[in-house]
Amino acid sequence: MKQSAARTLIAGCVLVLVGSLLAHWVQTSGGTRIEDVRFTGDNGQTLSALLYIPANASADSPAPGVLAVHGYINSREVQSGFAIELARRGYVVLALDQSGHGYSDAPAFSNGFGGPAALRYLRSLDIVDPDNIGLEGHSMGGWTVLAAAAAMPDAYRSMVLQGSSTGSGRALPGTPDWPRNVSVVFAQYDEFAPLMWEVPRGSDVADSEKLQAMFGVDDAIQEGRVYGSVPAGTARVLHNPPVTHPGNHLSHASIGHTVDWFQLTLSGAQTAGVTGQIWFFKEIGTLLAFVGFVVLLCGAIKQFIQFPTFAGLSGAPINTAWTQRNGKWWLLAALSMFIPVAVFYPVFSMAASMLPASSWFPQSITNQIIVWAVLNGLLATALGLVIKAEAVSFKSVSWFAAARFALAIVGVGYLALLLADYFFLIDFRFWFVGLKLLSLDQFQNMLIYLPPLLVFFLLLGRALHGGLSVSSDTVRQQYLSNAMVLAGGFAIFLLAQYISLFTRGLLLTPAEPLNTIVMIQFVPLLVIISTISTCAWRHTGSYVPGALINTMFVGWYIVAGQATQAV
Repeated sequence: MKQSAARTLIAGCVLVLVGSLLAHWVQTSGGTRIEDVRFTGDNGQTLSALLYIPANASADSPAPGVLAVHGYINSREVQSGFAIELARRGYVVLALDQSGHGYSDAPAFSNGFGGPAALRYLRSLDIVDPDNIGLEGHSMGGWTVLAAAAAMPDAYRSMVLQGSSTGSGRALPGTPDWPRNVSVVFAQYDEFAPLMWEVPRGSDVADSEKLQAMFGVDDAIQEGRVYGSVPAGTARVLHNPPVTHPGNHLSHASIGHTVDWFQLTLSGAQTAGVTGQIWFFKEIGTLLAFVGFVVLLCGAIKQFIQFPTFAGLSGAPINTAWTQRNGKWWLLAALSMFIPVAVFYPVFSMAASMLPASSWFPQSITNQIIVWAVLNGLLATALGLVIKAEAVSFKSVSWFAAARFALAIVGVGYLALLLADYFFLIDFRFWFVGLKLLSLDQFQNMLIYLPPLLVFFLLLGRALHGGLSVSSDTVRQQYLSNAMVLAGGFAIFLLAQYISLFTRGLLLTPAEPLNTIVMIQFVPLLVIISTISTCAWRHTGSYVPGALINTMFVGWYIVAGQATQAV
């Protein structure tokens, strides 16, 4: 037991360290230096950003600069692929947390999303050539850089709109003369094609009348052809890579088109000896660190349960619900898998109306998640009453001891991330699934969301370990079965969604692009939740410690990663 706990702890630490080192090596390749900066925006708003400084940039030799901005409910780290490749080629990159995201002050959408202030800040740096500024934004980040371009039309030379558009109710309409020298990189399978360019499919973007008006043509736009004139500021180009809306972040083609456009439209870059793209190894590094974080939590559960202060929590499951899987078990498992998916869209829609962002509950997406969570906890409990297990019992534990235990476990994980941020300036993530440190405001907001999350995880833990446990399962089967029950329905549904998108060009639910992308995070998150819950249940015999750990972890994960719409 002690050796197993030590091995798991060491494995978690090694994965976190190796992943952090790999990510740090990639993002500082070629002598790039990264600074975590804060600056004052409009109306006293504090804005946050990562500043990527290439080795060639100095006050004596200013380099071209690029403002890079993430999309809705993301943060500055999501732009790291673009920032790494541009910095390697000699561009100073300011990767912004737009208003109400990451560590920038709320509310979201305010002050031009933070774009005008960020452009002013970038231009004020003595290491940046103010005559060679580029703008790049993904999705709502495109509207952020368009707000900057509208506020300061002569303060930049070119821009790249990644999965974004002019107009759309959030930006000025595009014309043949505005924005200056714009590249549109719009995915063939972009879920937001109707909103952005008023076409049913991303592959139809070349036929968009709205886009054609910006290009100054009245027929289909030729992909890859440069229209207009770079010196005159009227250059336009369209690229249509075979990825999805969030897939632009993980696309070598999308990042390559961005680099090529700035090399064409800005001067002063240092590209000698720089070839290929290395950014994806940073994604691998932060993914390894994230996996290491989960392993570290499980190792801490195994190790800390042996400490005298937590000895009263130690124990194995007393009884399991089923001796073997029969028809009733499979029915209960199937319903547990697919009911949460079936109610996902309607509950999110209902919650958006019933519980909008307010001073008490300031994050609209988080509000939708907690309404969905509490409802599904109640449904899971009701299922257990209707389809009764053969037998089940739980060890009684002290709630005070369980709470201290959970704080200790989550504290170990938080310390690991704190150290990774301090020494390597990274978080734990893959793509847009990321675990970030909490700001003070976010910590206070998290406390508001913990009670409903605790209700959910207590009901979920009792249903999972009290209604679906099987005595004949091996340890591996226990982990896999619980992961399947929690995440399997979402994984199957998303597979169907994206098979439809890749074959027909449309989601099964084309009116739900945002919530479908939000749903993607549920698959890895529910796998992590099931892993933590199962590990705690196996070593305590109770669902309570795992529920408390997951409440703190998920509250931290969601609040730190979401937009804050109210103050």
